[in-house]
Amino acid sequence: MAQQTENNRSAGFNKVAVIGFGLIGASFAAALREARPEAQLLAVDTDVATRSEAVSRGWATATAAPDAPEFRAFIEDGCDLVVLATPVSVVEGYLRDLAAWDYRGIITDTASTKSRIIGMAAETLPYPHNYVPGHPMAGSEKNGIKGARADLFKGAYWILCPDADTPAEHFARLHELVTSIGARVISLPREQHDAAVAVVSHVPHFMASSLVQLAVRHAKGQDALMRLAAGGFKDSTRIAAGSPELWCGIAFDNKDALDAGLREMQGIIGQFADALEANDRATLTQLLAESADARRALPAAWVPCTERLLEVRIPMEDRPGVVAEVTTITSKVGCNIQSIEIDHVTEDSAVLSLVLTDEGDIGKLSMNLINAGFSVSFSPLSPKEHAHVS
Repeated sequence: MAQQTENNRSAGFNKVAVIGFGLIGASFAAALREARPEAQLLAVDTDVATRSEAVSRGWATATAAPDAPEFRAFIEDGCDLVVLATPVSVVEGYLRDLAAWDYRGIITDTASTKSRIIGMAAETLPYPHNYVPGHPMAGSEKNGIKGARADLFKGAYWILCPDADTPAEHFARLHELVTSIGARVISLPREQHDAAVAVVSHVPHFMASSLVQLAVRHAKGQDALMRLAAGGFKDSTRIAAGSPELWCGIAFDNKDALDAGLREMQGIIGQFADALEANDRATLTQLLAESADARRALPAAWVPCTERLLEVRIPMEDRPGVVAEVTTITSKVGCNIQSIEIDHVTEDSAVLSLVLTDEGDIGKLSMNLINAGFSVSFSPLSPKEHAHVS
């Protein structure tokens, strides 16, 4: 297998294989090719028409079927990133192929559940530390390459789940890649991912489907009702138009967390129903007010102020898991990392440099880092300085 030089490792990804060229995989490829047109990108997909369209759109420099020799050749000839953008149910076969081909580059994925893939990677890969779970929080009611677009991830959150075994440089390189296509990285502990996305993604999808079911049941013989549904109702239930097969798979992959969330939603809806039944205006008003206040507190569309960047420098012992620990603390207090660099001072020590946008609680970040045993220094950074250091 061709070995990468250290310069190539630090210069971004040059040879990328995207396995699964559906909505997410194709959109990622489109965004990457737009950001780094010099990068080679292999589209791996079972569908001949999809592979042809990938090349015609310029989103791939080459294509291969999963069982084609060209796939293995690309992997063994210096591929430095593999992106698994397939359903969880078929991931294990690809992991076995990568293991058989002695692939030593970085592997990430785009699945909306993590526990099964993490288990597969641990059992299958000879170098499991090279797998960094990922999950872009973006999508569309449109499926496949036909619905893909290069700007799908602009302003979207992209979860990365490093752990104690993740090399610091792996996280830094993936962070740079994800932010280069306009997404925002959130670092989450692996064991917390599935429960978190059940609340903010999976349960809402099934609530939207339930609302559509409710409307359909009452629409028989009432054309006016469906005309009314074309307004705000249509916007709030847009996600219910997603692929039934895909969402059925997601549901069973995250069965326990989704079931718990739906049961909790039953209780919340029951509180509203109980207040109505009891003619309890005070309780109903309080429930509505709590929801209204929380909704208003959600951040607006992300438009960071480039005039208010902040550099955080953290001297650290170069030990396993330190980057995962720092980035998780940063995400928990709502701070957004614009860029991340690791300056190795000695074999055992380094300085972690984070450039933050004007978001989150900097005071809480400082306190939490100090409580975790880190010493930190903060300094304002102009856009010109940031361009220089990155």
